[in-house]
Amino acid sequence: MRSIIKTVITITALLASFHSWATNNGEVRQTVELGMQAWHEESKQWLTMEEFWDNYANNHASKGKYKNWPASTTYPKYEALNEGDTFLVELKDSTCLMQFHHSRWRRANDVRRWDDAFNAYGACPFVFE
Repeated sequence: MRSIIKTVITITALLASFHSWATNNGEVRQTVELGMQAWHEESKQWLTMEEFWDNYANNHASKGKYKNWPASTTYPKYEALNEGDTFLVELKDSTCLMQFHHSRWRRANDVRRWDDAFNAYGACPFVFE
């Protein structure tokens, strides 16, 4: 009986540690079937990278003082920006979520500190070229 209890406790501890390790908000995984996905802690599900960005930008903008600018190849005018605004920049065939932080555009991942894989995804490696 004791060995069964020890086994159950061990398995539970392993599962709990794996679950916490594998589900940090913004953690990225890649699968053959679904490509790159990011963990969204609030909804407890894996989203495409674009869905994750869209969810962040819309939730951030819903707080009232931030704006989520429409996606474009052209950055919004500097005079119209507020600290914390977000913008999906379109470069060639891909995009990258940007956030206005400390008076300049930065990749949202550089501000929010999600998984480093975001900076290698889509247009993110090329936004400052």
